[in-house]
Amino acid sequence: MARAPLKRRKDRGLSDRGVSRRTLLIGGGAAAGLVLAWAAWPRSYRPNLNVGPGEQVFDAFLKIDRAGQVIAIVPQTEMGQGVSTILPQILADELGADWRTVAVQSAPISPLYANGLLARDWLASDWTRVAGDAGTWAIDQYATRSALMLTGAGTSVPMFHDAYRRAGAAARVLLCKAAAARWGVPWESCDIQNGIITDGAERKLRLGDVVEDAAGFTLPDILPYRQGNDGRLTGQDLPRLDTPSKIDGSHNFAADIRLPDMVFASIRQGPIGDAVLKDARDAEAQKVTGFLKLVRTERWIAAVGTNWWAANRALDLIDPSFTLRGTPVDSGRIDAALEDAFSGDAGRRLYVQGDLLPVFEKATILASEYQVDPGLHLALEPMCATARVTEEGAEVWMATQAPALARAAIADALGLSDSAVTLYPLHAGGATGRHMDWEAGVQAALIARDVGRPVQLLWSRLEDVIQDRPGAPAHARMAAKLGRGGMVEGWLAKVAAPCAMTQTWSRIAHGKLPHEAAAEAGDKATRLAVAGMVPPYAIPNWAVDHYPADVGLPLGFMRGNAHLHGAFFTECFLDELAHLAGIEAMSFRIQMLGGNPRLAHCLSTAAAMGGWQGGIAGSGQGIAAHMMNGAYAAVMVEAGIEGNTLSVRRMVAAVDCGDQVNPDIARQQIESGLIHGLALAMGASVPYAGGMPTRAMLGRMNLPRLGDIGEISVELIRSTADPAGVTDLGAPLAAPAIANALFTVTGQRFRSLPIMGNG
Repeated sequence: MARAPLKRRKDRGLSDRGVSRRTLLIGGGAAAGLVLAWAAWPRSYRPNLNVGPGEQVFDAFLKIDRAGQVIAIVPQTEMGQGVSTILPQILADELGADWRTVAVQSAPISPLYANGLLARDWLASDWTRVAGDAGTWAIDQYATRSALMLTGAGTSVPMFHDAYRRAGAAARVLLCKAAAARWGVPWESCDIQNGIITDGAERKLRLGDVVEDAAGFTLPDILPYRQGNDGRLTGQDLPRLDTPSKIDGSHNFAADIRLPDMVFASIRQGPIGDAVLKDARDAEAQKVTGFLKLVRTERWIAAVGTNWWAANRALDLIDPSFTLRGTPVDSGRIDAALEDAFSGDAGRRLYVQGDLLPVFEKATILASEYQVDPGLHLALEPMCATARVTEEGAEVWMATQAPALARAAIADALGLSDSAVTLYPLHAGGATGRHMDWEAGVQAALIARDVGRPVQLLWSRLEDVIQDRPGAPAHARMAAKLGRGGMVEGWLAKVAAPCAMTQTWSRIAHGKLPHEAAAEAGDKATRLAVAGMVPPYAIPNWAVDHYPADVGLPLGFMRGNAHLHGAFFTECFLDELAHLAGIEAMSFRIQMLGGNPRLAHCLSTAAAMGGWQGGIAGSGQGIAAHMMNGAYAAVMVEAGIEGNTLSVRRMVAAVDCGDQVNPDIARQQIESGLIHGLALAMGASVPYAGGMPTRAMLGRMNLPRLGDIGEISVELIRSTADPAGVTDLGAPLAAPAIANALFTVTGQRFRSLPIMGNG
């Protein structure tokens, strides 16, 4: 196989091949002539931003050019959640920028952009449990020194809110000082509004007029942040910065990249599990016009063509076969493994309050069992990456939620240093969570090296479903004791589930193959697998047990992660207890929320908005509440079954997610989360047999269409609490609310997801 020769090399700067002014390289060193306003950056790591003519770096998160354009540097991956607008809006508000002059660039890989919040959530089970505060410090140090840039779990705004506010305030002070020096007035008398610096009198300057002078000034010991709400950009429904380019088609997703002399590739990776390539009918590929070459590794085969159709058709004709080592993935075996986990010895009690033993002893215990099938991502954009490998190194265009880890994996596969790989970060076409894995980038780079030309690899829809990393399946055994007045005196949740987040970390940080990561996590109890199972209600005695299981199916990050099954189990069982206690479902919850007024307020607001009738028989109304990541929400739905089809007529949500930067985007995220949860209630899952999904086309996934969604109303409750991420919040709530609603019209409890089965 021909390979382009490679040389290890030092960091290099900006490439001039096909890179627009708005594109910032990940992986390259700083460009020559970088001038830093060091006074605005009192940190031990230096910004490694590339700087165009006339641009001034004020902070790792901000550049301003001589024309007055404000360029916000965003380290987070845009997947439709609006992060490329929200973070710049925080900065622009504190700076006093004109929103029409704000642009966005992707951040380079740097310790300055490490997501310590997600790292702590992800790794705390391994470190902080034994080390306490020292463990938390160790995780923060690891994340920073590893430049662990991560997007996920609704952490972007909570993690970076203060950093963007500081960046805007610091730049405002420096620019005001530069203007004040020209005017001979105290800088404290100056301010910036709509991109214009004024001294409160008649004098005015544009930001670009003093942008170069500002670097020579120092910051005060305490930054003056803006106070009050008058004239503020935060809290406004500002238009998204990415909307115009997405409307006119100029926005580049992974499949839109075009390079000189580029060819196209499709890939087959065999069945799920430990599969190795066995054979292929190579000669058949020559029958396809436009076919160029086959590229093989031990575990996959790719076809390269002058167009993607030719490459994919060639793979169909050669019909590659694989040897599957081990037991094939099968839905029956998944369920059996989860049930067997309850009797295994790996289970652990991870959360406990009070003492359940005397409460349950000789008492009437109410019990129910629930199950959730693996949930697929099913993004409109299948996995895709474009790579160019030359003597100088490699360039890769891809969407990734973990850029430093992706770059390291590509470099390792090519035998290069990390600095020899330049990663161009792209927005993702959905699939929240799936782009935490980086395999498409590695595959594209290896294929490009083999053919000696730039290659765009696009997975087929079938391949995207086979090799998806679904959300975790789970079984639950719930038990409770009701006391006087219908109060819950004891609550026990036993959950059998593999941990998708543990598997994901093993793959992306330690290079484990998917089947290896799944097997290694199969006997490890972790709080990550039972997130969302801690009841938000005042129950005096309760416990949550996790029973890990190896179901043979590689799993991954999903919108809501374990909160998807955690909220379903908790809120459905709570509804059953309310019915048995003879208490209306909302009142039953609120009587246990005296110590949680924010969630109680969400419940009462959702009920009032939706015209809650108390969940009486025939009403078709159901309610559910949940809290996660500092945000609180309650949902009321109206649903029924028409024929054999689930029908959801209305969803009403009340949300307390703190002081929101852009309420419209927050509402969008709650709405899309509810639709995601509706998809999981209706379908978005497949049975497995013989190591393969039994269907793959989107039309057969029973996904909700426009006519299935009904009216959605979202009320954001005013709050002065710190802003919380809301990307995941709506997804866990839809299914339990729907299941509870269906009980009122059928008299039957729906204890499984998908609700109507997965046949």
